[in-house]
Amino acid sequence: MAGQSRKWMILVATIWIQAFTGTNFDFSTYSSDLKSVLGISQVQLNYLAVASDLGKVFGWSSGLALLYFPLWTVLFAAAMMGFVGYGVQWLVITNVISLPYILVFLCCLLAGLSICWFNTVCFVLCIRNFPANRSLALSLTVSFNGVSAALYTLAYNAINPISTQLYLLLNALIPLIVSFAALIPILRQPPLEPLPPDGVRRDSLMFLLLNILAVLNGVYLLLFGSKTSDVTSARLLFGGSILLLILPLCLPGLVYARNWYLHNVHSSFRLEGSGFILVDVDDLEIHKGMATREASLDGYQLLNDDVVQTSITPDQKSFIEDDNNGSCCRNLITRNQLGMLGEEHPLYLLLCRSDFWLYYIAYFCGGTIGLVYSNNLGQIAQSLGQSSETTTLVTLYSSFSFFGRLLSATPDYIRAKFYFARTGWLTVALLPTTVALFLLASSGSLSALQAGTALIGLSSGFIFAAAVSITSELFGPNSVGVNHNILITNIPIGSLVYGFLAALVYESHSMAGSKTESVICMGRDCYFLTFVWWGCLSVIGLASSVVLFLRTRRAYQRFEQDRITSSMLYS
Repeated sequence: MAGQSRKWMILVATIWIQAFTGTNFDFSTYSSDLKSVLGISQVQLNYLAVASDLGKVFGWSSGLALLYFPLWTVLFAAAMMGFVGYGVQWLVITNVISLPYILVFLCCLLAGLSICWFNTVCFVLCIRNFPANRSLALSLTVSFNGVSAALYTLAYNAINPISTQLYLLLNALIPLIVSFAALIPILRQPPLEPLPPDGVRRDSLMFLLLNILAVLNGVYLLLFGSKTSDVTSARLLFGGSILLLILPLCLPGLVYARNWYLHNVHSSFRLEGSGFILVDVDDLEIHKGMATREASLDGYQLLNDDVVQTSITPDQKSFIEDDNNGSCCRNLITRNQLGMLGEEHPLYLLLCRSDFWLYYIAYFCGGTIGLVYSNNLGQIAQSLGQSSETTTLVTLYSSFSFFGRLLSATPDYIRAKFYFARTGWLTVALLPTTVALFLLASSGSLSALQAGTALIGLSSGFIFAAAVSITSELFGPNSVGVNHNILITNIPIGSLVYGFLAALVYESHSMAGSKTESVICMGRDCYFLTFVWWGCLSVIGLASSVVLFLRTRRAYQRFEQDRITSSMLYS
């Protein structure tokens, strides 16, 4: 039982790490000051944002480090990289030292790499300590990465709500402090113990309670994250946010008291381990065995329209009906179609998969656009004459990104009532980005800016959190480390392309005859064409996700069918 308590302590530690290491999301709060101090153009500022995202290209190095060093050393290596990367930038922006542009670029790259190393540590902790509920643990902890900007805004308001240079100092120091706080739980990791028969369901209830606390945290930050009435009130609000982060520490005590709760409350509804790959690998193995056996005995072919499928309820049939509107569309959907979930894809096979490139395009034209939008939020607000609202907009994006990440766990909780392929949820999640971008293009009002920012944050947050699970389901859980790092190479590429496009449009409408090296653009025209282009690209991503869903829904439905059959056999 003590081991069970310690694993929840580790989960709380990963929540803390994630909550304070999403430091790339507050770039827009100090980017204007950095641009002014360095005397650089909008294009050069965009390159600094790209450098932070470029750290993801080298994310594989954290996995390599874990092969040779213990987990805690990788954690502190990440903290030191962030300390140096952001610390040097703080010295530059406060005019303590002067560095050439290329060295500032490298500092941004180092800071971005630290985030990847922190994420790897958290992923490993979740996978090691929650093998039966990995997707729930991952979606919960990754969700807190979305509130980093709101937490840093509260800390900024509580200390000195005048100089945005403080953000860089906080980015350098707080992750290092949190790493020390998380050290003890990490060093005292319990040995892996098999869960009792009802252990997965009981852990699912614990995750439900944690998600309720997380929602309270998100609502609190949304309501109070950008309040700047006075320093005393800001300090009280920051203290309240820290209290909400500490509250999950009560969970280990609930582990001992949960029997009463299970008998009196949990019996009224049913929660099971998720039917997805990261939740229960044993279900996957049963699914593979059943699929192979049926293929050999019954001549089952996934692409055959006349295949007889058993154990499918009437509600489920709608997910496996074919669209026979034309041979061209049919070939697009059925050619080289995924046979089953969880099949391992080495690198060469992954790059030959049409499903991977559809997924890549959907991510590139969806979640990545949202990230680039957040990087440009400071200049967008400034161009619309809303510079005073920048911290509010950053908090709004951060809070809704957090809610989007929490919503990524929805398929796991409602599967028994309503089953829908996770690739279908990806399509639904991409839609708000398209709506938001065209809304921003059509209106330059503050209300439109706020609504668009909230929708983009919600959409991109869901995509970021769901991506690990989708990658493992489609291309194999054992290859997820390599395959997911290949997928997220689209982020630095998108950051470069989309950011460069935005910078060119921005500078083409900048004030003529400006005497400063750092040009400033004012008015709706600064980002109008950018929003239109981003909106059109997001439509491409949406279409790509629809095709991906149509190509994979059979595999998802078959997996769910086999899971239900196996649960009936072994119950």
